[in-house]
Amino acid sequence: MSQPHRAPKAPAMLRYQLTHPMILAALASAGHGSRILISDGHYPHTTGANPAAERVYLNLAPDRLLVTEVLAALADAAPIEAATVMAPPEGTPEPEVFADFRAALPHLPALGTLDRFGFYDAARGPDTALVVATGDRRTYANLLLTLGVRQG
Repeated sequence: MSQPHRAPKAPAMLRYQLTHPMILAALASAGHGSRILISDGHYPHTTGANPAAERVYLNLAPDRLLVTEVLAALADAAPIEAATVMAPPEGTPEPEVFADFRAALPHLPALGTLDRFGFYDAARGPDTALVVATGDRRTYANLLLTLGVRQG
């Protein structure tokens, strides 16, 4: 009896996990200092970001996808030199998701913080090249990343 035909195992074409074509195109057209907003399901995606930024809606259902899942794919594919969060009002405990952000970005010394309206202003800036909307329901699960330069 003959063996079923199996294609030879090809070497991996991509060197990272990110495969979303619109996100890859936006990253390819962005450069050092460009910003990427990964936003939770509560974020005003239309009015709270640069109108010229590419928008990718991954908010299929509640908690699909999570900001931390998108962050993992982006951190694997692009150099990130800074990350800024939307800080809750003074006297409010730090959101648990901030610890997840720090764990995903261990090379950064700290997360930058901006109050709600300062965060919106930063996301509306001309350097924001990409907005990724998620269905994340965690409060303050918004992250503004700044692209760096790939070393080596």
